[in-house]
Amino acid sequence: MKGRTGAPQDRACLVGIIFFILGLGTLLPWNFFMTASLYFQGRLNTTEWSNGTVVVRKEYYFNNWMTLLSQLPLLLFTLLNSFLYQRISEAVRIAGSLVFILLLFILTAVLVKVPMEEDRFFSVTMATIWFINSFGAVLQGSLFGLVGLLPQKYSAIFMSGQGLAGTFAAIAMLLAIASDADSESAALGYFITPCVGTLVTLFSYLVLPRLEFAQYYLNKSCKYEADTTDELLKGGSTVENGKLNGHANGSVTNSSAKGSGVAETEVDPSPDGNKQAFLSLEPVENQQAKASVIEVFKKIWVMAFCVTFVFTVTLSVFPAVTVDVKTSFPGKWERFFISVCCFLIFNINDWFGRTVTTLIRWPSKESRLFPALVVSRVVFIPLLMLCNVQSRSYLPVLFSHDAAFAIIMALFSLSSGYFVCLSMSYAPQLVEQKDAETAGALMTFFLALGLSIGAALSFPLRTLV
Repeated sequence: MKGRTGAPQDRACLVGIIFFILGLGTLLPWNFFMTASLYFQGRLNTTEWSNGTVVVRKEYYFNNWMTLLSQLPLLLFTLLNSFLYQRISEAVRIAGSLVFILLLFILTAVLVKVPMEEDRFFSVTMATIWFINSFGAVLQGSLFGLVGLLPQKYSAIFMSGQGLAGTFAAIAMLLAIASDADSESAALGYFITPCVGTLVTLFSYLVLPRLEFAQYYLNKSCKYEADTTDELLKGGSTVENGKLNGHANGSVTNSSAKGSGVAETEVDPSPDGNKQAFLSLEPVENQQAKASVIEVFKKIWVMAFCVTFVFTVTLSVFPAVTVDVKTSFPGKWERFFISVCCFLIFNINDWFGRTVTTLIRWPSKESRLFPALVVSRVVFIPLLMLCNVQSRSYLPVLFSHDAAFAIIMALFSLSSGYFVCLSMSYAPQLVEQKDAETAGALMTFFLALGLSIGAALSFPLRTLV
């Protein structure tokens, strides 16, 4: 069944559901490793007795290194993906990345039960994080390019799925903590969950090409030139019949436009006695050529700056600083505090911020207020650093209560998700449809750039606390 524009309908919103699942699967690796920071710190920051006191043998700074080694390959392989997508088919890039991510998750789950010396475990874990995010970068860049070919709302749905990935991971961690199982069994169950999630993501991607709605839009770029040729042929036959735009017996004149090879056909008379331009096109091969990366960047640079700045602010303090905030109510609540007030609150509000863009899009993409609001988020960095972060060396604690930390985290994450999703959704609208995939790939690179800069800044900011 086709709509008024000739495009088939998305029956039962299946394509929307699939892109939501694909978005969810794209960020599962990062979120499951980030949310499991307490498990990794428990295995790495072991203690020993010395002269009757407990001494930490070695500080690994796991959260800082995890953030940095997650985002550097994301940046490098997002850039590499701009070359890969012309040489390696989309199916190989997406399905292949999902298979390797699945294998690396299985390895991580197996290591839960394998006793290992701390330095070796740290090295293996960091290598796993590096490779799993390398494949994740190829996957994310390919999917952003893919979703850019569909109507705008599917970009928002895809981003919404990405936002829910963190909530999914946080809830899985809460269930693992709350279970009566021993710590090893709870961690094993926790890491098996993303294995299942990645399998579902792979299956969803394999189903996508079989849906008529997806076929129409994903094959549209391939048919673009053929469709334009058809229009020219139709125009030619219409001219021969003397009928243009519904007007019969019009006189037709052809002229060459100042040596440029542009054909212009005019119709006379029109109802108001003026000539109407019927067709003014460059030669097909010139018109259909995609714009260069530089030309596309000039059109979307404001959105590229916005997505970079949003993630720079977000990753500079989350999770490297926020994960070290301590509750002011010690006891049973202490076990759940970070999982709830840091990860769950962040991810729920980040997801809500992304999802609300399907209903509200303010400010507009042309508004100067949009980048101004994005820059204003820098205020969250000192606010979170002044919460009850332990241990600290320089800054005082101004917000010691759990409620203050939770409110700041909610506003911090809500604004992050909202402005990221708007930036990613607005960018393809600023270019022609034939350049939407290039715009999507560029925005993915700047997204990764923001993540990498934020991860690098997390080291000095954590030291300043």
